[in-house]
Amino acid sequence: MQLTPYDEFPVHQAPHPFSYIPSTDYNWDDGYYFGAFSPDDGVFLATGARVNPNTDMIGGYALLNVRGHQTTLRFNRVWRRDFSLRIGPWRIEFVEPLKTIRLVLEENASGMTFNLLWEGTSPAFLEEHHVATHRGRRSTDQSRYSQPGKVSGTLALGAQKWEVTPERWSGARDHSWGLYADRPPLSPLASVLPPREADNGPQRSLRFWTCFRTDPYSGFFHLHEDANGTQAKFNDVFGTPFGGSIHRGWDHPPIALASGRHEIEFQPGTRILKRATLSLTDIQGGAWKQIFEAAAPPWVVQTMGYHPGSWKDGGTFFTYHGAEELALEWDSFDFSQQPFVFTPYVVQGEAAANTFGEGTRKGQMIHGPEYLARVTTHAPDGSISHGAAQVEMFINGAYHPYGFE
Repeated sequence: MQLTPYDEFPVHQAPHPFSYIPSTDYNWDDGYYFGAFSPDDGVFLATGARVNPNTDMIGGYALLNVRGHQTTLRFNRVWRRDFSLRIGPWRIEFVEPLKTIRLVLEENASGMTFNLLWEGTSPAFLEEHHVATHRGRRSTDQSRYSQPGKVSGTLALGAQKWEVTPERWSGARDHSWGLYADRPPLSPLASVLPPREADNGPQRSLRFWTCFRTDPYSGFFHLHEDANGTQAKFNDVFGTPFGGSIHRGWDHPPIALASGRHEIEFQPGTRILKRATLSLTDIQGGAWKQIFEAAAPPWVVQTMGYHPGSWKDGGTFFTYHGAEELALEWDSFDFSQQPFVFTPYVVQGEAAANTFGEGTRKGQMIHGPEYLARVTTHAPDGSISHGAAQVEMFINGAYHPYGFE
């Protein structure tokens, strides 16, 4: 066991240093996601990192999508020799925890750099704890909070440069820890395990998740439904039927949401979001309406580093890539036309479907599940405000309300 900088603070919840994890599961991890985006510029930056203590790795990514043209930098190193939140040219600085964070990417081979101040526009929302089980084993056991924000600073990709200002750029983020899902290639081969047990409970078909900012309001909510459009508790990585809140800055109490329903328009012949109208009711009975409009082609999660074949050797940012100090690689793709045939670099072992229902198998048609959106908020008092949002929306399998089989 080793001491870490975090052991200085009287916040231990186990009789061990923070370098010790009370789980030997290779799928236990802890980490961050940050988004910075501008619908007017058609630009979405996604960046983050996760620690996997049981492989002794910390890995992350910086993904920049400019109207469908996507550049991704991936990086990792061993963790226990350096507990800082720095991996090569990338680092996070917590100026004020849960409120103000600096994101930095210094010069590197990809040509992408940034120095950004990410500021929460309202408090983080702690989601309902997620638990899922399979044959008596907890396959998901995770906490997560999400938060909307605004962003300022500088961003560049080669000769392209953006002056990031809070008037044009909004933000989203989450922080999660625990067991999320099996992460190939570190999870056991399905061929050596008993078949998956039958799950006779409801199965999730639709996920809609958003962090939004339409000053003076900002907030977060998500909903999950089965193939018939029924919100229910699911035995999977998301689980929660509905949850979220809307805030009017930091000085007003949160407006907790009680329910939500949707009307979604898709690009013809696809499951790609075009426009969505969400009707929300808060716990006091107030009626809210939000209209989301996709502002650019969705960005594609398969290049981030989570999935087998996203790294060129077939691994992920949780696996070893031949260098303990720093492994770093990057690529660029044109994803402006979707859906498209996706070809991973290498898939080691058995191909496995990822969280989004998009396979890692060679030659599969996919589209991105992450949207840069313009959003309009209609508040119960009749006021109307405009702004930006990140929307994560996807449909797995059949979803009868919109005719998907």
